[in-house]
Amino acid sequence: MDSAESPTPRDGDGNRWQHLIEHIQDAVVEFELVDDEPIVRDVNRAFVDVFGYERSTVLDAPLNNYIVPEWLDEEASSLDEETASGNVNYRRVRRQTADGLREFLYRGIPLVNATDRIDGFAVYTDLTDIVQQERRLQVLNRILRHNLRNRTTAIAGNTARLLEQLDEQSETSTRTAATIEREVEALRHLADEAGRIEQLTGSEDGEQSEVDVVPFLRGCVAEYTERYPASDFETDLPPTAMVKASHGLRAAVESLLENAVEHNPDPKPRVNVAVNNGAVDGWTDIRIEDDGPRIPERERRLVAGDADITPLHHGQGIGLWLAKWTTERFGGELAFETSEWGGNSVRLRFRSAD
Repeated sequence: MDSAESPTPRDGDGNRWQHLIEHIQDAVVEFELVDDEPIVRDVNRAFVDVFGYERSTVLDAPLNNYIVPEWLDEEASSLDEETASGNVNYRRVRRQTADGLREFLYRGIPLVNATDRIDGFAVYTDLTDIVQQERRLQVLNRILRHNLRNRTTAIAGNTARLLEQLDEQSETSTRTAATIEREVEALRHLADEAGRIEQLTGSEDGEQSEVDVVPFLRGCVAEYTERYPASDFETDLPPTAMVKASHGLRAAVESLLENAVEHNPDPKPRVNVAVNNGAVDGWTDIRIEDDGPRIPERERRLVAGDADITPLHHGQGIGLWLAKWTTERFGGELAFETSEWGGNSVRLRFRSAD
């Protein structure tokens, strides 16, 4: 919508708009542009709480003098110029508060045909804690994955050399070696899944488009049939099923197929991949069903968000989390049900695309 066509409050609505602005959690500044510089005419309560400056301190003063560090003057001036030109603008910025620098999502909103000395609004959403947490997790993830792969490679190599040096490989040593190899492979798999989650969270592939899930589901089933020849994969797929997502949702399907086989002690696991168009009006379901042991209830409640993660209860792996986060990235939902074989039925629900 063109800024000149932006709606304005109806007569008599001013008090209600003021009440809303005063109580939202984002810091809001009403300003007048004087020589293209924003002069504070009012701030809401959140501005005082977030930036640490009292309303009386900044009132009728240049806003940038208080919240823009000297080395970011040029950036702030360019944003003010956009607002002065009548353009809504936004950017992730760093601004100084009474306690130091914090990171914000800034939005400059010009007020066309302004009255009462108000030319626009500046809105600041504090992103500091979220951004810092994301960066810490990225660093920890990369360090842990790198070290996990290096250490597991070293363990596997030394185990093989140790067995070669034994004069006689007893049954006990053989079992021990097999256990070590299984654990090493599990650690490698954990590192790989962590890498896939990092790719998911750092990728821009979460933007919705329209994709036919049937062809790539057939491709996934063919791939996993070859990878696990002892398993019995079935499909119940319509000719086509368009959903609002992208091929990035493949990560969720692959993770669930792998779980369905790897966690089933039966020598011939059964897995069914089904799609139900119009399961709910406007939504399409993808179901991954198996005949294995049920996912523990606490695990299901953790992933579904019905239980808190604690040091003692945090789940046994990250495969289900990968499926959940991939699905939610496209505005979908993951849920757990029981399959017709008494095993697991994991449902991925996406918006249908006409």
